[in-house]
Amino acid sequence: MTKTREIQLGSLRLGGGNPLFLIAGPCVIESEAHARSLAERVAEIAADAGMPYIFKASYDKANRSSTKAYRGPGLTEGLRILRRIKSDLHAPILTDIHEASQASPAAEVADILQIPAFLSRQTDLLTAAAKTGRIVNVKKAQFLSPWDMSNVAEKIAAAGNQNIILTERGTSFGYNNLVVDMRSFPVMAKLGYPVVYDVTHSVQLPGGQGHASGGQPEFIEPLARAGVAAGVDGIFLETHDNPAAALSDGPNALPLAQLPQLLARLKDLSALMRRWSNA
Repeated sequence: MTKTREIQLGSLRLGGGNPLFLIAGPCVIESEAHARSLAERVAEIAADAGMPYIFKASYDKANRSSTKAYRGPGLTEGLRILRRIKSDLHAPILTDIHEASQASPAAEVADILQIPAFLSRQTDLLTAAAKTGRIVNVKKAQFLSPWDMSNVAEKIAAAGNQNIILTERGTSFGYNNLVVDMRSFPVMAKLGYPVVYDVTHSVQLPGGQGHASGGQPEFIEPLARAGVAAGVDGIFLETHDNPAAALSDGPNALPLAQLPQLLARLKDLSALMRRWSNA
């Protein structure tokens, strides 16, 4: 796969042929204690695997299936929690923004601002995120082709920011189902920006439970291996200590207990693929 540009995030080097990096955490902040506990545990697991790690959690999930679904603690409280985690654990932070007005306050805490897939064509949102100077991670919409992401990246770059990450999270395949076209990874890599594979959202069954999305977590590992074999720069995983009790996206979350083994396998596979690509 085409070597992408390198983005510097503190001591981390993302893309550019550097080691596979991990973005992981719960879908949404359920409580300060829970978010902190997960951040600590995932950081330990990533460190044991020797994998660069970015903690992710959302302060608000504005695109839940139902009005009755839990959305999160909100912008002010959520950012307070993320600030504490960042300060105490010295962990880089990624979080979503849904409106242009959220970009500036979120950028005061987060190292990476994430644009949700449904909003990936919203010009004002992309521009606001870009102008903060933070890294912008854009999830490819379920209705977009990988080559359509060139227009998305151009909007961010036109605002003066080249620190862009492009993330694949599956494409709509009929009703309540997603499929991942592995051709997406080399296509997006040719745009020059680091490419991430959001494995757990790609096994989601959107709206599959009527009032909420379902999921097929049994496919997380084989799809993660396929994405790493295809040459992605990073892996995105939502993980939870008890997915059955998760307040958001539990059906497609990776059980935390399975994370160490999965990272060990992905790291070995990634190292092998990088040796091949450099041969």
